[in-house]
Amino acid sequence: MLTRFSLGEERTLPRAGRPGPLAIAALAVSLLAGCSAPGADRPVPTGTAAPVSNPDCGTAPVVLRGRFETGFPLAKALADEFTRQHPNVTWDVREEQFAVLTQNAPRLLADDPPDLVRLPQVSDLAGAGLLRDLDGYAAEFGWDDWPAAQLRPMRVGPGGRPRGEGPLYAMGFSTSVTGVFYNKDLAARIGFREPATLAEFDEALARAKQAGIPPLAGFNAGATGGLAFPLQALMAAHGSPAAINDWVFQRPGATVDTPANAEGARHLQRWLRAGYFDADLNATDYARMVDRFASGRALFMVDGDWEAAALDRRMPGRVGFFLVPPVRAGDARAAMAGPPTFGVPAGAAHPDCAAFFLNWAVTDRVARETTVRVGGALPLGPADAPVPPAEPGSATAATLAAAAEVVASGTGMDFIANATGAILAGSWTPRLQELAAGEVTPEEVLRRVQEDYADQVGG
Repeated sequence: MLTRFSLGEERTLPRAGRPGPLAIAALAVSLLAGCSAPGADRPVPTGTAAPVSNPDCGTAPVVLRGRFETGFPLAKALADEFTRQHPNVTWDVREEQFAVLTQNAPRLLADDPPDLVRLPQVSDLAGAGLLRDLDGYAAEFGWDDWPAAQLRPMRVGPGGRPRGEGPLYAMGFSTSVTGVFYNKDLAARIGFREPATLAEFDEALARAKQAGIPPLAGFNAGATGGLAFPLQALMAAHGSPAAINDWVFQRPGATVDTPANAEGARHLQRWLRAGYFDADLNATDYARMVDRFASGRALFMVDGDWEAAALDRRMPGRVGFFLVPPVRAGDARAAMAGPPTFGVPAGAAHPDCAAFFLNWAVTDRVARETTVRVGGALPLGPADAPVPPAEPGSATAATLAAAAEVVASGTGMDFIANATGAILAGSWTPRLQELAAGEVTPEEVLRRVQEDYADQVGG
């Protein structure tokens, strides 16, 4: 049996007063053991994977082939550090856009499988037998001893659905969270304080517009339109994150076309009509959105913690982050929060080495520090795993605290784009582009997405 955890570090909490963000983050990893996402009390059956014994990368030269997502440097940074610690392992890495990975995954895994691949959606691939069942590695490495909520989004039932139960078909490095970045300098000009309610956030957007400050940097071009980020946050604020998760996990009877979600979509429409986004939103891609925010041309940006480290380098001490607030003060705040998933193809040449890398990435001290430093995210791992420190007052410290809050409250959601392999590029993006152009109503967006979803899941 391999060593499951070997950080050898102690966590410390402030001796008095309110716990700081890092103390909250460290505590939340422990809270996961007893405070999970909605539905966490359901049993999690294991798969039928064959037992494995002492999987590693050996000592002979190994070339691991990786297919990672463009614009997200964490996976490549971890791969480089792994080679430094295991010099017999080198990497052949190809990076592709999210939409390309989603579209090409079935053919890639069938015809030319790498050893490790970033997979935005795993249900159909698991159902088709293209992914390796990782339960044997989970038993060997001790992943089964982790809080079940960490791995639940990566479990897939028989035939590829529902998600959230059954064998483990993917792993991740961190619990990423989405929320709202803000420019502290611009915020000071309108007297902004982090909002406790959605109405307070609306007021801040209106004050920014009145002061001549572009309120929201956004993107909605191409096949991966970014309006899905604020839309999901608003749907959860008006409704139930558990209901959204049921839809993403393809649970029987789940629908996205609900009155609460319609209210969230209408809220987004009000932001669009008020001119809170740039007029060229449908022609703006992700990189341009981030550059607008980092260049001081927008007060807010709805995005994920994967940008925190880069923003800390570009705007040190000048970026804050908060979760989209609820409609009612005091309600728990919900957010997209979960591991960006990586799978080992069924035809991988080096599955034991790939699994060894996945385990190393969440248990090695330097690897976990890299996840915080480069990814700005809360590392996965055992409940008692120390959380590497982040600079106080940084965007990374704020995203760690936000992830910890969602973990502790059990209000995390998988991304609505992950409901099926085709739902983002084929349905959400074009429907939301039409909404931004004023061509459809919010109710039509949800109805049409639900129709496409029903066609794709067969019911």
